[in-house]
Amino acid sequence: MKIAVPAEADLGEPRVAATPDTVKRLVALGADVTVESGAGVKSGILDAEYVATGATIAASAAETLAGAEVVLKVRRPTEAELSLYKPGTLVLAIMDPHGHDDALAAMAKAGVSAFAMELMPRITRAQVMDVLSSQANLAGYRAIIDASYEFNRALPQMMTAAGTVPAGRVFIMGAGVAGLQAIATARRLGAIVTATDVRPASKDQVSSLGAKFIAVEDEEFKQAESATGYAKPMSAEYQAKQAALVAEHIKKQDIVVTTALIPGRPAPRLVSAEMVASMRPGSVIVDLAVERGGNVEGAVPGEVVEIGGVKIIGHLNVPGRLSASASPLYAKNLYNFFETMVDKSAKTLAVKWDDELVKATLLTRDGAVVHPNFAPKAPNTEGAAQ
Repeated sequence: MKIAVPAEADLGEPRVAATPDTVKRLVALGADVTVESGAGVKSGILDAEYVATGATIAASAAETLAGAEVVLKVRRPTEAELSLYKPGTLVLAIMDPHGHDDALAAMAKAGVSAFAMELMPRITRAQVMDVLSSQANLAGYRAIIDASYEFNRALPQMMTAAGTVPAGRVFIMGAGVAGLQAIATARRLGAIVTATDVRPASKDQVSSLGAKFIAVEDEEFKQAESATGYAKPMSAEYQAKQAALVAEHIKKQDIVVTTALIPGRPAPRLVSAEMVASMRPGSVIVDLAVERGGNVEGAVPGEVVEIGGVKIIGHLNVPGRLSASASPLYAKNLYNFFETMVDKSAKTLAVKWDDELVKATLLTRDGAVVHPNFAPKAPNTEGAAQ
C-alpha cells in the first residue's frame, strides 16, 4: 500500500493530514508513506520528524502522488490535483460536498473513490473518526480567545484597592461541540456565561458547565432534536419567540459567539442588525458559521468588521488557527477510519464496501457520484408524450 500525504493546495490551509505518530501507525499496518516536503511545517512538523517515523519525503506533489493507492488530505482535491491521481485511488478528506456538484463530478471523472470525513455517522463506533467534533472543539476554544483579544476589557471580576472590575458577560448561541467548549473556556477565564440552543438535551450540558440556559421552553422546543443529534429547523412562530427573548438578552452581553449550523443548509440567521445595534460599543461577536452564510447580519467572511462600535469577527477556518493542535486530532481521525479498510494479517487494502461507515462517507466510485444524497437525479420522464 502506498499512501500519499501531499501539501494542501489551498495556501490558507495550515493543517496537514498526517503526523509522525500516524505515519508510524500507518507503516505498522504495512503502508509505504510518502509526505510532500514542507507539508507539515505550518503545523509545526518538520520533514525530518516524518522521516524518523518511517516516511519518505518527496520534493513535489507529482512525486508524492506517483503510484499512490491512498491519498490523505485535509481539503477536497482540486481538478489540478486530481490530474495527478490514478483511477481507483482512495481519497480521504473533508470534502464539503453540499452545493459543490461540479467538484463531485470532477472527482467522479477522475475515477477516485472519495470519502467525506464530515459525513461520518454519529454512532459510538465512529466517535474516534469524528472530524466535526475534533475540529469544532478547537474552534469553540479559539472563538473565546479571539473574542477576548478584540474585547477592550478584562473577562474575570477583579477586586483591587482602586475599585472592582466587573466580570464580562458572554453569550453562546448553539451548544454543540463548539459551543460547549466556548462555554467551558469562557468560564475558565472568569466570565459570566449564558447559552442557548434549540435541543432540549443541551440544557443539562450547559448547566453542568456552570452556565445559565436561555430558551423558550415550549412543546416545540421539547421535540426539537433529530435522531442524529442535530437541531431540527424550527417553525417561524418559535423562531419569532426565541428571537424576541434573545434580542432582550443580547443587549446586556459583552461577547456573543454563534455556532449554529445544520448540515446541507445555509447557516440560520440568529443575530440581526438591530440586535448588533443594541449592544454596547466595545462588545464583540464571533460568527463561527460565517463560511456557510453566517449567523450574524453584517459578518464578513475572513474579516473583523466594526459596526456602531461592535466588532464582528468572521475568521475563516478557525480550527486552522490552531493547526498544531488541530492536525494531530484530524490525522488520528483519518487513521482510525483508514485502519478499518486494511486487512491487518495480509497488510493489504481490503475496503468493506458494505460497511456502514463506508456507505455513509463514500461520495464517488468507479467514475460516478454514488452517495444517495449527492448522486444526480434521473430525469423525470413521467407524463412524457407517447
